[in-house]
Amino acid sequence: MKPSHDTLKQLVGQPVGVIDTPAAVVDLDAMQRNLTRMAEFARKHDIRWRAHAKMHKCAAIARLQVQAGASGICVQKTAEAEAMAAGGVTDIYITNEVVDPGKLARVAALAHRLAAQGGKLSIAVDHPEGVRRLAHAMEKARAQAEAPALIDVFVEIDVGHHRCGVAPGAPALALALQVRRHPALRLAGLQAYHGRAQHLRTARERHDAVAEVVRDVQATRSLMAAEGVQVKCVTGAGTGTMVCEAASGEFNELQAGSFLFMDADYAANERDPAQPAFEHALFIKTQVMSVSAWHAVCDAGHKSHAIDSGLPRVHALPGTPAMVFANGGDEHGVLRPLAAGGALPALGDTVWLVPGHCDPTVNLHDHLIGVSGGLADGRVERILRVDARGALG
Repeated sequence: MKPSHDTLKQLVGQPVGVIDTPAAVVDLDAMQRNLTRMAEFARKHDIRWRAHAKMHKCAAIARLQVQAGASGICVQKTAEAEAMAAGGVTDIYITNEVVDPGKLARVAALAHRLAAQGGKLSIAVDHPEGVRRLAHAMEKARAQAEAPALIDVFVEIDVGHHRCGVAPGAPALALALQVRRHPALRLAGLQAYHGRAQHLRTARERHDAVAEVVRDVQATRSLMAAEGVQVKCVTGAGTGTMVCEAASGEFNELQAGSFLFMDADYAANERDPAQPAFEHALFIKTQVMSVSAWHAVCDAGHKSHAIDSGLPRVHALPGTPAMVFANGGDEHGVLRPLAAGGALPALGDTVWLVPGHCDPTVNLHDHLIGVSGGLADGRVERILRVDARGALG
């Protein structure tokens, strides 16, 4: 039977060893150090950071980030925004396009609820029809509201990711002008996020990619300024490139999220010397369930960790054999010695894995088990509900 939140709360104060496997475990000490380093980085560069909550999907963690100095949070889905608002977060940016009328009605309703609490909702657009539909939903909600609210709108420009976004320059200007024509919409600025650049392995490659982003932003801002359109905020960046955007002089806000947990894929990047030394903080605790002369098998298969960015990496605690994780299917992971003839764990031993991609890994779990004092000798401190798990709409 899947453990409930109340059942898991009984683990609080217990040693790490009692955590059943497989489980998603957060090293709260490492997470706090990452959070502190990010806040210090933002202060040093005099730039806002808006934590991307699509990574952890947890309102309690989002509140910690805001308390640490984040200007608010980002999400990608309407349902994620609703979950974060229900958890007490009041400044939320949907960094994505929403065009379905039913979802836009929910967006408009949420914008009014947050405004009534002294907060705000923002959203990205990249198409004239999307702007028209958003305006229609907001105007309908305003007509029924006691206190009509506005929604902040960012024009998303395609700066190299080739996913969403209007072309920089004249097309972006035309869209911004359309946003300004609607009284329920407030033009907030530009979104310029280059997702592909986050995982370019060398620092030089990432710097070069963001240099092109900055040129697109500068050209678009200049064109808008000539037409009397003020761009108050340029938002974007991720954990992989945030040092580049922070140094550009064009960006006001960073959207980094994965820095908080640091998955194996981000750890494979060459670290830019200007970037804080973020640590792994999200782990999958697993147990050895079968052994042979040449490999061991643990109970953490693909249902416990995402594999879109590669398989997990074995986290080698002191005294743990050096191993590699191999595909064992849905419910199993195969562990092999890093070097031929190397040692393997014994039946029942604990093995810690660093997921390849933290965001979809978290979405596989109802709860994150927060521990303090280290993975080997620590204790369970809190149970963190993954409030927006499965919030895909």
